[in-house]
Amino acid sequence: MMNDAHLDAKGLLCPLPVLKARKRLQSLSVGDVLCMEADDPAAVVDVPHFCAEAGHELLEMRDGDGAQIYLIRKGQTNK
Repeated sequence: MMNDAHLDAKGLLCPLPVLKARKRLQSLSVGDVLCMEADDPAAVVDVPHFCAEAGHELLEMRDGDGAQIYLIRKGQTNK
């Protein structure tokens, strides 16, 4: 799947991966896809929760090379 932006959040611990994703998504247009890599074990819970609460769509969550990979489509949000 194609993505419009990439975020390397490896080495960051909770809540930094989600905070960095939130900031990066702010500069994207609705419908754009952010590919985020994170190796924080808590991210497997935090990222889906963040997407649900903020109105973004978690398109994919999979294991990559030493990190989890998340594809997040920016939703229409007022947050």
